[in-house]
Amino acid sequence: MSREAERQARLVLSRVTEPGTAKVRGLVDEIGAVALRDHLAADRGRSGPSEVAQRIAALEPERELDRARRTGLRYVIPGDPEWPRGLDDLDVAEMLGDVGGAPLGVWVRGPMRLAALGSAVAIVGSRSATSYGVTAALDLAAALAQQGVTVVSGAAFGIDQAAHRGALGAGGTTVAVLASGADRPYPVAHTELISYIAEHGAVMSEMPPGYAPMRNRFLSRNRIIAALASGTVVVEAAARSGALNTAGWTARLSRPLMAMPGPIGSGASRGTNELIRAGGATLVTSADDVLELLARMGEKEPVVPRGPEIPRDALSRRQSRVLDAVPSRRPVGEEAIARTASLSVAVVSQELAELHDRGFVESVDDGWRITDLARQ
Repeated sequence: MSREAERQARLVLSRVTEPGTAKVRGLVDEIGAVALRDHLAADRGRSGPSEVAQRIAALEPERELDRARRTGLRYVIPGDPEWPRGLDDLDVAEMLGDVGGAPLGVWVRGPMRLAALGSAVAIVGSRSATSYGVTAALDLAAALAQQGVTVVSGAAFGIDQAAHRGALGAGGTTVAVLASGADRPYPVAHTELISYIAEHGAVMSEMPPGYAPMRNRFLSRNRIIAALASGTVVVEAAARSGALNTAGWTARLSRPLMAMPGPIGSGASRGTNELIRAGGATLVTSADDVLELLARMGEKEPVVPRGPEIPRDALSRRQSRVLDAVPSRRPVGEEAIARTASLSVAVVSQELAELHDRGFVESVDDGWRITDLARQ
């Protein structure tokens, strides 16, 4: 069987069944796309061909593929060099209702080849994002993009668009997965953004060209976002946010699920905070946290956050102990310092000489006091 025959059969099936339906994918795995299409095309009732058979007869897949190529769209199916292997994991992931399985194929617009995704991170969250969430998503996406990570999201309002813009602003690559046809920007207000992504990255969809977005298609789309990425970060999500559906698919795929915490009184962060509280997601606050979780064991050392270096950091524990016993204003003698530090006068005298040479203390009127350097 030729690749083109397989491609056309999958295209037809995507037109006469709802994309993302696990039962259809299961039948394709069992008997093949061509056999399933032929079976549906031959289906007849008492009054003649079934409705599905009539729809199949009206389709012209070869012409549709030609027309798509002329408009910059390509239909990628399993087995193609460009097919992203991560999507295959959906075939073994637990279904969500009647949704599941790898897509029959995906429509792609843009110069980026999906097989070259490499390291990719999905950044998702609320459409009604706060300024905190937008800033967090922008900064995270930009930092990941600077590390060569591809940012995957859904081009929606709020966190999605911030993630795409952050990656693009940092000169990185990004993939937008739509719940409509890849030729039909949605939301319409993001037409310019989606067009820009199509010029520099990739816009893709499981939905055939021209398809309108519907609620069930957003939920189906979310599994593809999760499967394309090595891990998912939920930046800001309310208790009933659709981003939690993507989080669920990430867990089903056994991929790292991460969440950025939000203010405890913010309804917009209730979903993310609950993911962390319940142990469903790992708390992350930076790109370094994300990359540490995605790295193979031993490849990346954890970055421990700490404040800026200060002069006192270079002192030994005993020197710090002596310095803490030296007053800041009124000079005192070595015996008084020794009593406060619970050390011998000889030890204190030795350490004071070192501290003086390094500029931390000064001798005044036969006593010692700290300098401005020690106050930093």
